[in-house]
Amino acid sequence: MRDIAEAAELSPANLYNYFQGKDEILFFCQDSSLDRMMASLERARHAKTSAAARLRLLIVSHLRCLLDEVEGSAAHLLTSALPPRQQRYLVAKRDRYELGVRNLIASGMRAGEFVSGDAALVARAMLGALNWSVQWFRANGPMTAEEIAEELADYLIRGLLARPDSLRRSAAGGETARIVAKRISQRHSAEMAGPVGLRKGD
Repeated sequence: MRDIAEAAELSPANLYNYFQGKDEILFFCQDSSLDRMMASLERARHAKTSAAARLRLLIVSHLRCLLDEVEGSAAHLLTSALPPRQQRYLVAKRDRYELGVRNLIASGMRAGEFVSGDAALVARAMLGALNWSVQWFRANGPMTAEEIAEELADYLIRGLLARPDSLRRSAAGGETARIVAKRISQRHSAEMAGPVGLRKGD
């Protein structure tokens, strides 16, 4: 709660002028984060580029959301602490996002760009690795959130590629994805200007 209040330039007590309790704050953080991830998924799906570049864009956006934004850092924590109705709503939205990630991976497999396999298993393993980053990331660590996002995206994509030389051919696409992801992050930062986008009564 203190981290959220600090990002909003509010005292922890003042947060409760906007929310009725901790459950509502946690729900807001998770729901807002999932909205950003769903928006990034849509941009990746419609990008006119390779499957590797689309998936890379999504991975970078996912990690930047988790590590750069205060809502994202709480997005996958303590979901079980929420009331059942809110849990069901968030789990349904999370499942839609996971399905979108799975479909991106499956499209790359069908095209022969990724090694064939169980797209659902790959998606879950990938999302598990990405989501766990909030447990070990430190803002004062040796790598920035952006550097971690770029490096981890390259590592995960490399493990999926069917042909080693695809890395060289997709290098230009990867650079384009980096630029797009940076613009997305900057746009999100602008949207979050002010007291973490909070409006009394939301």
